[in-house]
Amino acid sequence: MVAQKALEQRSNNTCELCTATDNLAVFPVPPTSDLSAQQSILICETCLEQIEGKVNLDVNHWRCLTDSMWNQEPAVQVMSYRMLHKLSAESWAQDALDMIYMEDDVKTWAEQGIAAAEREGPTRDSNGAELQDGDDVTLIKDLKVKGANFTAKQGTLVRGISLTDNPEHIEGKVNGTRIVLVASYLKKA
Repeated sequence: MVAQKALEQRSNNTCELCTATDNLAVFPVPPTSDLSAQQSILICETCLEQIEGKVNLDVNHWRCLTDSMWNQEPAVQVMSYRMLHKLSAESWAQDALDMIYMEDDVKTWAEQGIAAAEREGPTRDSNGAELQDGDDVTLIKDLKVKGANFTAKQGTLVRGISLTDNPEHIEGKVNGTRIVLVASYLKKA
């Protein structure tokens, strides 16, 4: 509750992204928020639902980011940057990303959240095909296996892979040794 009062005072009871005044809520900025006012923002229900993916992004709603990206609060800058990144296919959003300025530590915080969000997606091979547990894959380049003193050759078939927490990696057996492989160096067999 202390954070909410501080955020309401800081934002003058408006959404810190779009300046709406209805249905405001505290949003702790991921990936690691301590729920303090410094690591949270006050946002409206419309912004919250779109950030959480409950509804599709309304591109026109997010044009407000060209103003909020200049906010002095690091948490607001972080969320503005992340949303502009999501909308970077839009020319106005890309232009805003090219202009935005953030301190190095704030930019690192913003990019951590983007990386975390991208890791939550499915594991894909070099051709973009989604991989599942138990799939067979083929190596598309030679890979030196650290600590095992061998090179996994291009064209090697890896049977019955296992997915990991990181969608960029899979686990599989090569030459009888269980190793972690980078998904972008594989293609689904």
